[in-house]
Amino acid sequence: MEYNRIRASQIDQLWELQKAYKAEIGEEQPCERDRSRLVTAIEKEQIYFYGAWSGSVLVGCCSVTVGFSTFDYAPSGVFEDFYIRPEYRHQGIARELVQYAYRKSGVNSLTVGCAGCDVEMYHSLGFRIPLGNLLAFGD
Repeated sequence: MEYNRIRASQIDQLWELQKAYKAEIGEEQPCERDRSRLVTAIEKEQIYFYGAWSGSVLVGCCSVTVGFSTFDYAPSGVFEDFYIRPEYRHQGIARELVQYAYRKSGVNSLTVGCAGCDVEMYHSLGFRIPLGNLLAFGD
């Protein structure tokens, strides 16, 4: 397995995984406008995607959006878009991909917001420090 940053030029394979991820978690499928906005965000380095490759096939991905946190007064990252193709799960790819993304993103801390049913999985991947509740703002 090879791990690399995913570039905007690789959007076709990333987009396949994005759609599979959304379908698996029961969210609405993204549209072409979403794809275009994602390409722009990747090109402007507003988000970093990392991937696990088996030969020329992208089998897993995740993203890190970098900001600054007073948790430790250093760059911090928000971990999202985590998906491994079902046929590649339970092979250690997830753990290696998380470690790779953490190291390559240059962040000092990495946080993830997840559903209750995913807490145990994220604990096993190294997300062990509880930071209270994560809430999203809405009008």
